[in-house]
Amino acid sequence: MTNRIDDLRVANSFAELPREFHTFLQPQPLESARLLHVNEPVGEMLGLDAAALQSEEFFEIVSGRRPLPGGQTLAAVYSGHQFGVWAGQLGDGRAHLLGEVLTPHGRLELQLKGAGRTPYSRMGDGRAVLRSSVREYLASEAMAGLGIPTTRVLALVTSDEPVYRETIETAAIVTRVSPSFVRFGSFEHWAGKPDHLRTLTDYVIGRHYPELLDSREGEPADWEHTVLAFLREVVRRTAAMVADWQTAGFCHGVMNTDNMSILGLTIDYGPYGFMDRFQANHICNHSDTHGRYAWNVQPAVAHWNLYRLGGVFLGVGLEEEALRDALSGYEQDFLKAFHGNLCRKLGLRQWEEGDADLVDAWWRLLHGQRADFTLAFRRLAGARQDPAPFLELFSAQEDARAWLDRYTLRVQRQNWEEGERSASMLRANPLYVLRNHLAQGAIDAAARGDASEIDTLLTLLRDPYTERPGFEHYAQAAPDWADELQVSCSS
Repeated sequence: MTNRIDDLRVANSFAELPREFHTFLQPQPLESARLLHVNEPVGEMLGLDAAALQSEEFFEIVSGRRPLPGGQTLAAVYSGHQFGVWAGQLGDGRAHLLGEVLTPHGRLELQLKGAGRTPYSRMGDGRAVLRSSVREYLASEAMAGLGIPTTRVLALVTSDEPVYRETIETAAIVTRVSPSFVRFGSFEHWAGKPDHLRTLTDYVIGRHYPELLDSREGEPADWEHTVLAFLREVVRRTAAMVADWQTAGFCHGVMNTDNMSILGLTIDYGPYGFMDRFQANHICNHSDTHGRYAWNVQPAVAHWNLYRLGGVFLGVGLEEEALRDALSGYEQDFLKAFHGNLCRKLGLRQWEEGDADLVDAWWRLLHGQRADFTLAFRRLAGARQDPAPFLELFSAQEDARAWLDRYTLRVQRQNWEEGERSASMLRANPLYVLRNHLAQGAIDAAARGDASEIDTLLTLLRDPYTERPGFEHYAQAAPDWADELQVSCSS
């Protein structure tokens, strides 16, 4: 740990790629910027102690006033499919990569979001609003607390500078932290340009999948087999991530290929949402008028996106059949992770034949009665001893009791002491999640310069499984007025 920013070991591996991959430029700082909040656990990951995080030098870096010492600030180019349609060239329209810090946890890149226009801004203003910045700040920590792979956020800087969205809002900058911000769309950008595609592929594999370069029978793995192994690993990571989303009731909201991490991380938090009242076809993004990214479609969309990624390698000599084979494991990977998650959440030692019917009946029960997703799983842990708190979540309690009787027969067939099984379920089912109305409360307080609600939520979300006396409000189902809260692509 250090209290000096200058003591950090900084590298710039992405900046060393050819100039076609990025543009070097400086951020455009906000007027009258203020440091609203610092994420100390993420600072510790980088090797920064509390004194460093409160220093003027730290503030100047996360507000875009000065570069990261030893870093090279840039914006990256990429392309992508947006809502299933090829959008062409995109890129970091409001993000600036400062460099990467070499830590005991590996290389961690720092990126400012909302730091002004870049050559890839298209018609955008390059700014982020306070509303979306608070939501990303909280969401990344909520996902980390749930054990779901995610980017993180180090700091939140605010300003009174106006930003024009559906209404006039105020600007903010968040400092994102990730091993890499390379995405599926980074590869799509170089489709038809084999030299650059090879360069990017070699860079990502060398930095993030070096185990795939191990020799086979004394000979280095050939490039084609390495790429196929790389795709296979991206498939596995993506399937596991989406399985985590599904069993946490999380909807990403905008699963465009340019928002899909090549490392299987949840990235680019915008119109996301954790479900309150369960609906299988829940749409969290008000801009998603056709429900392309509804909760029950997310696994299929991820598979479609993986095929867009795999398709770019047809242009460098890989055979279509080999690429299909590399991508074909997705369904099996997803179901393995999904069933494993459900076993933990439902208190089942292992997935058995017939469990699919039990789970389908569970989803139908929640959907038909719009029961609270998080509380239904949580209270199921104690429903055999005292079914009343569980049953009160359902308007037609006889249907819920019938399912509970069926569930009881299932768990009685396994050799697991009831108290141990219930305790295990409580460790797998959170009590606290980042509901939209709770995030809105933090946003409203932040607009007044008050970060206390952010502190409270971070305390709960970093360990969402442990019940805390005095915080009952945060563990309740969403009030009716929360249905009126809407998030869109401008979020």
